Amino acid sequence: MEERIMGKYHELAQNIVKNVGGEDNINGLTHCITRLRFRLKDESQANDDVLKNMDGVVTVMKSGGQYQVVIGNHVPKVYDDVLEVAHISGEAEGGEEPQGVFNKLIDIISGCFQPFLGPLCAAGMIKGLNALLLFLGAYSQTDGAYVLLNAIGDAMFYFLPIIIGYTSANKFKMNRFTGMIIGAALCYPAIQLATFGDAQPLYTLFEGTMFASPVHMTFFGLPLIANNYTSSVIPVILVVWFASKVEKVSNRVIPEILQSFFVPFATLLIALPLGFLVIGPIITFATSLLGAGFSAIYTFSPVLMGVLVGFFWQALVIFGLHWSLIPLAMMNLGMYGFDTILAGSFGASFAQTAAVGAMYFKLKDQKLKELCLPAVVSGICGVTEPAIYGITLPKKKPFVFSMIGGAVGGGIMGLMSAKAYTMGGLGIFGVVNYINNETGDASSMIAAFLCILAASVVGFVLTFFFWKDDTVEESDLNREEQKVLNKEIVSTPIAGTVAPLSTAKDDAFAQGILGKGILIHPEEGKVVAPFDGTVMTLFPTKHAIGLVSDNGLELLIHIGLDTVQLEGKFFESFVKQGDHVTRGQTLVTFDIAAIEKAGYSVETPVIVTNVNDYLDIVEVQNKQVAANDDLITALI
Repeated sequence: MEERIMGKYHELAQNIVKNVGGEDNINGLTHCITRLRFRLKDESQANDDVLKNMDGVVTVMKSGGQYQVVIGNHVPKVYDDVLEVAHISGEAEGGEEPQGVFNKLIDIISGCFQPFLGPLCAAGMIKGLNALLLFLGAYSQTDGAYVLLNAIGDAMFYFLPIIIGYTSANKFKMNRFTGMIIGAALCYPAIQLATFGDAQPLYTLFEGTMFASPVHMTFFGLPLIANNYTSSVIPVILVVWFASKVEKVSNRVIPEILQSFFVPFATLLIALPLGFLVIGPIITFATSLLGAGFSAIYTFSPVLMGVLVGFFWQALVIFGLHWSLIPLAMMNLGMYGFDTILAGSFGASFAQTAAVGAMYFKLKDQKLKELCLPAVVSGICGVTEPAIYGITLPKKKPFVFSMIGGAVGGGIMGLMSAKAYTMGGLGIFGVVNYINNETGDASSMIAAFLCILAASVVGFVLTFFFWKDDTVEESDLNREEQKVLNKEIVSTPIAGTVAPLSTAKDDAFAQGILGKGILIHPEEGKVVAPFDGTVMTLFPTKHAIGLVSDNGLELLIHIGLDTVQLEGKFFESFVKQGDHVTRGQTLVTFDIAAIEKAGYSVETPVIVTNVNDYLDIVEVQNKQVAANDDLITALI
């Protein structure tokens, strides 16, 4: 079996699947904030008593056609392992709301880079050190010291698809070593465009158009378009994503006794050829289209060209589409002895670096803050991958601000008609690229320094003044403040009548299994924040919301019983997961009459879930409460 399911909850997942009647008895599986919700073919096959007494299971309940196994707050981790053990797919009712394509892409990219950010920064610093020593004349590019340091620093970037093959496989929950093989195949020399050089192609696809693509080899008669996949990011992620789908299907249809080698065999044999046949052409055609577009823009306005290149350069690098400009630049250098196309990208790395510098002063996450300084050093030397993938892109706004800084720098280069006479140095060492060695003209180098200054100032200022780190620390209180504070007050989130939690119709709440608290019978369909804190969990169905106070109290507000079945109907939310809220702020509204007419109870448990962090939980004794009245006191 693959490594993914051999985790902390693997054995528990196996026992749960076995005692709900096995994977063949499961029609579907979802989860909410505390429980697994099975749809079983035959509930009589489930061993209720065994499950109830199982370590890791709180209790078992049956409601609304669902077989519910109550786990607790760590249910998402158990859910993932149950999916793997049972070889099924499912959709969680809880968790994050849909992120949208752009946010999902950023989450995937940043998630793939997070595990190796430290080594990535180190490699970038070594490349920068090597460039500095070369610039200072310590050695030449043919010297052994340069070659060795270049190999050490550049290896991670050159073979990046192999590393991302591993981390993206982890992200998509498939065999990690299969992911590495996919990355290695993308780096294989025979696949790279540079391997063919000036060799005569078999034929050219779309000859005479901007999409003309020489074909040097075929795959069973299908054109296999060579491309440069080394140092790329998106191609390997896309191929691994597709491979993860193939692997899941293979796990279902291939007998378990043969899975260890036939599943990787089928996955690689299907995913990689299709990856090369589809992703290769997409990258090639997109590159050709961008190249033609940028050429037309430069003819129209060099300043506009500089702004656009400066703004989009970092995004083009992420998708591997910057290759659309490099051939144009090389052609210009060969024909005219200088290039003006890539000049617009010169300020992008400095804007990126400056944004990271500004983030250093505002970040609360100490681990991420520690990565800022090496990323700045690397960025000054022209290596911005650690800054982009590990720091600015996951936070989004700083990445956009760096793009704006790059655009300003690019505009200056276009306005001053800056010319690059070589493509040698990167980062700060790249200023010498703008010196005309034949005439000694350094006017373009002056433009490069102005570009650096403008891009850096814009990137730093925008990030420092217009970006806020929303990371929630465990507590913003210092030790002295914690000594003084000996209780936490939870205000009433919903106006209504109160009753002991033990009177709840749902046994999981009534028995206090999920925590201590109180039951409210709402008289007003509005939920307000009971303290200053952060929305920790907001269900897409909006029937339940998990909050954590600024002082660390975790609270669950569950509106009604089994109202998850309404799929959000009659509910409206005014906040999203991750938002910081203040006491009394409206969080959710709901239609009491409509919910009850649909056959559901609106009784609402309000529960402190991290009760072990407190000496005692004291509920209000009043029978009637209004919003913002004191409801629960947690003694520290």
